[in-house]
Amino acid sequence: MKGLRWRYTRLPSQVEDTLSGEKGEEGEEEEEKEAAPAPAPAPEDPVEPPLAEASQVLGASEIRQLSLHLPPRVTGYSWSLAFCTARDGFSLQSLYRQMEGHSGPVLLVLKDQDGQIFGAFSSSAFRLSKGFYGTGETFLFSFSPQLKVFKWTGSNSFFVKGDLDSLMMGSGSGQFGLWLDGDLYHGGSHPCATFNNEVLARQEQFCVKELEAWVLS
Repeated sequence: MKGLRWRYTRLPSQVEDTLSGEKGEEGEEEEEKEAAPAPAPAPEDPVEPPLAEASQVLGASEIRQLSLHLPPRVTGYSWSLAFCTARDGFSLQSLYRQMEGHSGPVLLVLKDQDGQIFGAFSSSAFRLSKGFYGTGETFLFSFSPQLKVFKWTGSNSFFVKGDLDSLMMGSGSGQFGLWLDGDLYHGGSHPCATFNNEVLARQEQFCVKELEAWVLS
């Protein structure tokens, strides 16, 4: 794990040295979306988006809650399961291969060894890249157990970066909002300037139990 930690803590400094990001005012954290402990009518009736197949990570309630935070342009889009570890194995390169031909957007959801569910919405499909890519539509989220959504603060544009041996989302001060290794098995989450997020898992280092990548189209 020492080697693993060194790898993901050194990359952002290299990238940030080569990218010029104008420091803006720190955005406000997205208002927490609370799930009522008992069934109650929502302010607006969330419609469950059409899924090509069932999710092994998200239930109907989680899907409806997440759909309320997706960009308006993807409302009504169907969700297609482009990649899942149960079917395609624990391999970041396999994830990249399954993303070929897709331009995005993508909803990444995972469950860790503690049963914690969290992930990210990316405005673009995951791919290998020399620098960060994506737009301000990108956000991180966590069900802890109520849904918390962490949207772009405007502080920097470090949305998504894909290496051969790691996938990173959100950065600042040498930390990643969400990071996964080349085996899609070990990962990490730290507060970062991009999203002003909390640690998404129960601990900063976690092991992935299940992971799914849904293409919205």
